[in-house]
Amino acid sequence: MPSLLSRAVPAFLRITQANKPFITAEGARDHIRERTLRPQAYGPPRLLRSDVTVEVRRENGWPIYTLAPRSGRARGNVVYCHGGGWVNEVVLQHWQLAADIVARARTTVTLPIYPLVPYGTADQVIPAFAALVRANREQYGTVCLAGDSAGGQIALSTALTLRDEEQPIVPRTILISPALDLSLSNPDVLAVQPADPWLGREGGLVLGEHWRGPLPITDPRVSPLFGDFTGLGPLTVFSGTRDILMPDIRLMVEKARAAGVDVDYHEIAELVHVYPLTPTPEGRQARGLIVEALRRALEAAPARA
Repeated sequence: MPSLLSRAVPAFLRITQANKPFITAEGARDHIRERTLRPQAYGPPRLLRSDVTVEVRRENGWPIYTLAPRSGRARGNVVYCHGGGWVNEVVLQHWQLAADIVARARTTVTLPIYPLVPYGTADQVIPAFAALVRANREQYGTVCLAGDSAGGQIALSTALTLRDEEQPIVPRTILISPALDLSLSNPDVLAVQPADPWLGREGGLVLGEHWRGPLPITDPRVSPLFGDFTGLGPLTVFSGTRDILMPDIRLMVEKARAAGVDVDYHEIAELVHVYPLTPTPEGRQARGLIVEALRRALEAAPARA
């Protein structure tokens, strides 16, 4: 049974109308207009972990943040792809998770601020993430990927792109409630919809149409569920069952395992979308699993000052 805090999360999401941008097509279009007129702040909070440093640079117009341990050595790097439906900026929970990964896994985290819809599209953003991973390998050695929701789509699409380029496999990709098929055509999506207090199919279709740009909705750079998973590196995947993305996540896990991919899948009944980011016992446990998976994957990376 979910913890008391986890049982309270759906009620909180409904009271705050968190699903307003997603539950209807008009709500999604209104949200895109609002975010275009009034862009959100994306910088890190002033009070993060005191044992983590934060720096920023710009590459091709993108702010690229790097979080690192304040003292001691770090091994390798994690490129974190933040979620937000391809329309919302990075938020406090993303920064906190990135800082925890740095401090507890003794690594560096790169967090790019990528362009959002209506300006950002998958055909532009996915190649840029792949290029960032390639560059970070030169600087840090081993590089892992991680992402939540829309960022999970970006992370998995990037891993597939690197595999197609015959790059070294990503030694671990962390997927937190990833969006995998932007057509949302799985009939089980509608069956889960009444239980999901956050996401919605109709608004999700509008956001996906913007995000795909000129690419077909079934292109793996848009909907990684349609990719060939052969030769992909290990995955750690999280999902709650009160999430319309869960049916496609189950399909992806099955497909990846059939292709010989090592998949560590964590599904918890009655939990919501991106539950590892929630301030709940289940969220804390999941964050511990994320840190440990990344720590193990990066152990072989050379230590750097």
